[in-house]
Amino acid sequence: MSAWTAATTYGYARPERRTWRLLTADLAVAFGCLFATAFAATPFYLTQAPPLSGYWFAGAALAASVIWGRRGAATVAVLYGVCDITLRVVMGAAVTAATARGVVLLLLAGLAVGYMARVAGRAEERFARAVALEARIREREQLARSIHDSVLQVLSLVRRRGAEAGGEAAELGRMAGEQEVRLRALITDGLPGQASEALEGAPSPAAAGRSTGPGAGRGGGEAVSRDAVDLRELVRRAESVHVSVSAPATPVTLPGRTAEELAAAVLAALDNVRRHCPADTRAWVLVEDEGDAVTVSVRDEGPGIAPGRLEEACSEGRIGVAQSVRGRLRDLGGTVEYVSVPGQGTEVEMRVPRS
Repeated sequence: MSAWTAATTYGYARPERRTWRLLTADLAVAFGCLFATAFAATPFYLTQAPPLSGYWFAGAALAASVIWGRRGAATVAVLYGVCDITLRVVMGAAVTAATARGVVLLLLAGLAVGYMARVAGRAEERFARAVALEARIREREQLARSIHDSVLQVLSLVRRRGAEAGGEAAELGRMAGEQEVRLRALITDGLPGQASEALEGAPSPAAAGRSTGPGAGRGGGEAVSRDAVDLRELVRRAESVHVSVSAPATPVTLPGRTAEELAAAVLAALDNVRRHCPADTRAWVLVEDEGDAVTVSVRDEGPGIAPGRLEEACSEGRIGVAQSVRGRLRDLGGTVEYVSVPGQGTEVEMRVPRS
């Protein structure tokens, strides 16, 4: 018992050596020493005290609770009770109340240590993830500073010079402006996968964008996710030189279908701006998380909508607003409100309850 105590002290000292092989050998030696009591003690001794290795056996049981968890600890405690009773029967010793008390104490100790080991393991894992996330954030900040001082400045210069030159250079400037907006949003947004780390079971924003985009499931050949996704990632696809998107710093999560339909309604509202407003009309999209509901506002600086024009368009068979925007929100149990003043632009407020 002394020699094996020294061996297991060395073996369990390093986490990488705490394997099921060492634990199995430890339990085998512990049970062997337990049965060896038959050669080292008399039946009368067992009626006065536990077996010689009874207290020493607790070391192997606690090691099992750390490596195998609470179920392993409970199994080892029950096996100890069975073996203790078997030893007494073989030696012809009486089974006393101390036998049951020993099993109960071993069981309680194993469950407590197993639970604490599990809690400590989870805490260590979360701490490691937090440290890794902090390192990623710092690296991203450094990269963002570098990109801002180089690439973004060049793209901004190309956009301005292209607009001044006109012609084909203007088209090149417009494309540079589009890439500048997307790159700026990329480096200022949250880390990839941040939403999935914050929400258990939620997919990463990149995965959400691939499977729950406004075009998914409607000719895109991709299935629509039913998991919670970040609405910000879907709405930001509409960001461009003429469209600015503002959203909270934290994820705005909605069920997959709800987020997809709401994002599609936003894109439909922006499509109406492109169709019915001058070419360079600016538009703004604001995403607000109200806790029990999510509100998305689309505002433009176009000529506005004349009173009664929406009803007139619906009667003429134009169903862009009636179906693409209002119809989607109605199916989601939400509301749509149009506020427009001729000559001062239009604002569309779409609100979807989380329930």
